[in-house]
Order: sequence, then structure tokens, then C-alpha cells
Amino acid sequence: MVIDRCSSTSLKSRGLIYLLSLIALTVLLMPAAVYASTTKVQSVKSKRAAVVKVQRTHVASKTVKTVRRRVALQAPVEVIPKTSFARSAGLHTSSDVLNLKSSAALVVDQDTSEVLFSKNDKAILPIASLTKLMTGLVINEANLPLEEMITVLQEDVDTEKGSTSRLRVGSVLSRGELLHLALMSSENRAAHALGRTYPGGMAAFISLMNVKARSLGMNDTHYVEPTGLSSNNQSSARDLAKLVNVAHSHPLLRELTTSPGYLVDVGTRTLQYNNTNRLVKNPSWDIGLQKTGYISEAGQCLVMQAKVAGRKLIMVFLDSAGKLSRIADAERVRRWIEATDNKG
Repeated sequence: MVIDRCSSTSLKSRGLIYLLSLIALTVLLMPAAVYASTTKVQSVKSKRAAVVKVQRTHVASKTVKTVRRRVALQAPVEVIPKTSFARSAGLHTSSDVLNLKSSAALVVDQDTSEVLFSKNDKAILPIASLTKLMTGLVINEANLPLEEMITVLQEDVDTEKGSTSRLRVGSVLSRGELLHLALMSSENRAAHALGRTYPGGMAAFISLMNVKARSLGMNDTHYVEPTGLSSNNQSSARDLAKLVNVAHSHPLLRELTTSPGYLVDVGTRTLQYNNTNRLVKNPSWDIGLQKTGYISEAGQCLVMQAKVAGRKLIMVFLDSAGKLSRIADAERVRRWIEATDNKG
């Protein structure tokens, strides 16, 4: 009986010890479990907060973009065009009896050299592609072979204004074809290739352009390249009238500048070029020589030799308001000369 009681007591003691140990272990592990649970809850809350923040940021971003779009639609950015040198100087505000839209103009009787009309004719201004008339004059007087083939190179591509051209790099044309395109259609790569291939190179050609200008008494004129893309090519209406007079004495220049159109074969392609001056196709005009020009610094320009009321006239129009207004100015001059002649 004693043995049984001892065993029973021993078992009870062991059970109690086990229970106490289990309780102690639970007490020890409880803080870690609570901490892990709390951390998990906090992590979930943080993730939810992050998602909400991203959503709010996205909504805010969309709202800002929407507002910007609406503002852009309501108040578009104004693109201000470049102002020509003549307009910056206020020359376009000068009044004249013919109400011309050109800032500078000159009309001269070619036979008598009598100045019939003048407006700011001594102002030195950029002349754009009127430059090509001197380019053509120098090439023509050099008596270089017009049948010589010339390849358009990368260096003939316009880096001044970034203008385009239908003459691709690698195109091969004769010197005569390049001269035709430069004078009739104001083809810039053609004009540049003519200067580049001149004996002595481009530097020699530009020097000759300026020497020729001095020899003609064009003391207000200066050239830096053969196309007119540079605003540093400058002259006056009075000087340009002298150039037109001399250029008109060359039959080839008369023919090429007044040609209505020209087809040129370039490899597998045939290109149609047209005259930049619509008046050459007008049967009411008798034009012996002409050249147009435009860059933003020069405005719309036009020089012509034409017969009006039986008189040979040289007309120069610089910095006209637009393509049509330079032609309209020529029409105004013609009507005025015809009216004056009828009165006489």
C-alpha cells in the first residue's frame, strides 16, 4: 500500500511539473507571438497606406495633366515669327505714292538710267536668293564648260537654314543644268555646287563675287556664300539695279531666269522644276530677266527687267510683305507707268 501511494504521488508530481513547465513555456513565448502579430498588422497597414498614397499620387498626376491640357487648349503658345531686318529698322512704315508693300524699292529706266521711283533704295539689307544672280553672272563670265558633270555632295546640303532640296546627295547633273535650276527655281544645292566646283574652290568663288560687285560700283554689297541662305549676303536696291542691268546683257542669263519650267533627269528619276516667279507665265508681262528671293531676315524679294509701256524698266522690291504682295507691287508700278505714259 505504501508503494502504491508513493507511485501515485510521484505521478501526480510529474504531471504537475509538466503542467507548470508548459505554462512557463507559454508565458515565455507569448511576447514573441504578440510582437509577430503586431508586426504583421503594421506591415499590412503600411502596405495599404502605400497603395492609397500611390493611388492618390496617380489621381493627382492625372488631375495636373488634365489641367495642363485644358490650359494649353485655352491659351495656346504663340509662335512669334522672325522679323526681317527692314521691319526691325522700321522701314516698312515708310509711306509712298504707290502704297507699295515692299520696305525698299527702286524703278529705273534702263536706257536713260533715270530713277522713276525710289523708296529706301540705299538701305543695306539681306537679299536672300537674289544672291544667285551674281552667282550666275560669275559662272557665266568664267566660260566654264556647261556640259561638265558635277556630283551633288553632302557639303552642298544647307546647314544655314535647314532647307530641303529634291536634289539628293549623289545626284549628277551638268554645270548648265545646275545653273538653270539655281536661276529659275532658286535651287540652293545647285548654287552651292556651282561655287564649290569653281576653279580654286568656294573661297575663290566668293572672292570673285565680291570683286565683281566692286567692279560694277556695287559698293553697298557683300557676299559670304553663293545661295543667299545667309543673312550676311547684303545689298541695296540701288546696287541690285546695277546687277540686273549687267546680268540682262547676257543672253544665257536672260533665257534661264525667264524659263517657265524645266525637266531634269537625275538617275532613274525625272524632276519637274518651275519658275519661282509666276509673272513669267503671264502673257501681259514682257520680262527680260528676273530673280526672286526669300529668307525670314530679308522678307520676300524680287528683281526684274521688263518692258512697260514701251519702256525698258529695272524694278527692285525688297522685304515685301508676302509672295503675292511683291508681285502686286510690280503690278502697281506697271499701272502707274502706263497711266503716266498715257497722260504724257
